[in-house]
Amino acid sequence: MSHTIQEIADALGLEARGDLSVPIDAAAEPADAGPRELALAMSPKYAETLGQGAARAALLWQGADWEAMGLQAALFVHRPRLALSGLSQMFDPGQGLGGGIHPTAVIEPSARIGKDVSIGAGSYVGPNAQIGDRSVLGPNCVVGLDATIGEDAFIRDSVSIGARVSIGARFICQPGTRIGADGFSYVTPEVSTSEAARQTMGTAVDAEAQPYIRIHSLGAVTIADDVEIGANCAIDNGTIRDTTIGEGTKLDNLVHIGHNARIGRHCLLCGQVGLSGSVVIGDFAVLGGQVGVADNTSVGERAILSGATKATSNVPPGRVMMGYPAVRMDLHTEIYKAQRRLPRLMRQVAALQKAVFKDGPSD
Repeated sequence: MSHTIQEIADALGLEARGDLSVPIDAAAEPADAGPRELALAMSPKYAETLGQGAARAALLWQGADWEAMGLQAALFVHRPRLALSGLSQMFDPGQGLGGGIHPTAVIEPSARIGKDVSIGAGSYVGPNAQIGDRSVLGPNCVVGLDATIGEDAFIRDSVSIGARVSIGARFICQPGTRIGADGFSYVTPEVSTSEAARQTMGTAVDAEAQPYIRIHSLGAVTIADDVEIGANCAIDNGTIRDTTIGEGTKLDNLVHIGHNARIGRHCLLCGQVGLSGSVVIGDFAVLGGQVGVADNTSVGERAILSGATKATSNVPPGRVMMGYPAVRMDLHTEIYKAQRRLPRLMRQVAALQKAVFKDGPSD
C-alpha cells in the first residue's frame, strides 16, 4: 500500500515539491501523522497542529509555505475534497472480501455466475439469478429468484436482494440493506378513516373502522449503473411497475424508498430520508438528512431540500426548500425571523393596550 510522493502526485494530478521519494503508507490527521503518513492539512487551521505529529510530508493548500512547516515534501491541492477522493481510493485497505466462492455458500444450479466472482460464507443465490463478472457478494447475503446484478458490484455482508430485482454495473451496497421488499400498500373494503380525513381535511372522520387488505407487489426494483446504497436502507418493490433508481445516485444509511418511487440520475439522498409511494425525484436533486416526501409528490431536477424538510406538495425544478411544510429557503428564513420577534411584538401590544385602556381592555 506504500506510495512515494511522486507516485501520489502523478496519480492525482497534483503539484509536488521537496523530496519526492518520501514513502507514504497511509493518510492521517496532522496531529496524529507519523513519518510515513501523509498529513491532511489542506487549510491553515488544520496546519496549526502539524507540529504535534511527526509527518515528513503533507497535503496542503495552494501557496502554503511548506518549508517553514518543517516538511521534507508537500502536495498542493485546488479542490481538497476531490483530492481526498483519489487519495482515499489509493490507501483504502478494503474489507478483506473476495477469494472465490466459500464452501458454505448455496448457489442454485440454474444461477449464472460470472468470471472471477466472489461469494461469501453463508450466502444464497437463487434460481435463474445472475451475477456479473468480478462482482463480490459478502457473507450472509441473499440474491433472489431471477435477480440480476451487473459486473464489478461490491455488496457487503447481510444484504438481501429480492426476486426479479435488476441492478446495473459497479453497484456498491453497505451492510444490512434490503432491496425488493413488498410495498406498504393496503386497502379497506369501503372508504377508510384516513381516506375520509384527507377528503375532509380532518373536519369529519366518521367512516367505519375496517380491516386492511394487502395489495401485492407485482413490480420489482430496477437500479441503474454506478449506484451506491448505504447501510440498513429499505427499497420496496413497485405495485405494478418497478421502483427505479437512476444512474449514479447515492443513498446514505437508513434511507427508505417506498413502492413505485422513481429517483433520477445522480441524486443524493442523505441519512433517514423517507420517500412515500409513487414519489418522483428529478435528476441531480439533493435531499438532506431526515427529509420526508409525501406520496404522489414530485421533486424537480436540481432541487435541494435542506435537512428535516417535509415536502407535502410538488417542488419545482431548481428550487431550494426548507421547513415543514416545505417553503422556499428565503421565505422560511423570513418566517423564522418573524417568529423570533413575536415575544417583543406581544410586549409592545400589551404596552399599547395599557396606554389606550387606562384600566385595561374591556372584555
